[in-house]
Amino acid sequence: MDSNFFELILLQNKQNELSTLISCNDKTEQFGLTLTNEEAEELMVCRNDSLRKHKRVEFNNGILDKLIYAFCDSQYISQDNYVELLEELQDIFYEFKNESEDKLTDDELITFMKEQFESVCFGDIDYLSGTCLERFCSAIRAGYEGYKRTGGSHEYDQFSEEARWDKDLYLEVLRELCWR
Repeated sequence: MDSNFFELILLQNKQNELSTLISCNDKTEQFGLTLTNEEAEELMVCRNDSLRKHKRVEFNNGILDKLIYAFCDSQYISQDNYVELLEELQDIFYEFKNESEDKLTDDELITFMKEQFESVCFGDIDYLSGTCLERFCSAIRAGYEGYKRTGGSHEYDQFSEEARWDKDLYLEVLRELCWR
């Protein structure tokens, strides 16, 4: 009887999580993004794989619904790459929870991820994980705590080592070239 009870609980938890993910469609469909039951189940399987890979445990529905809500309005996500990007985002989320030594809250990490994905990475998930998150988490491991004041927002500029494109400077040079 105990094993049947445990299986019933697992089945109920899976149904609850599936329902939670499908209900995200209510918000995401305005951005042209929806999940089918099969895609939601695939994301749940990938989440479990990520948890094993990164040696993490969760007792609730996971982080997927928060990632969906945070990233659904991204200009770099379309229905064609939606599921694949969600799989990658949740995997790097768990990776960098570990890399930050769990010092970042879920919301701080998601805020940082979304902001960099949109502004610095221009939708490049590899740059997000391989550069932005690496540098940020390295600073956190070294004792940086400024993200606590900002909730993870507007944090990357101080860690960036690349020169950024300056729109005003570009327009000024363009004007000079045109008026010669």
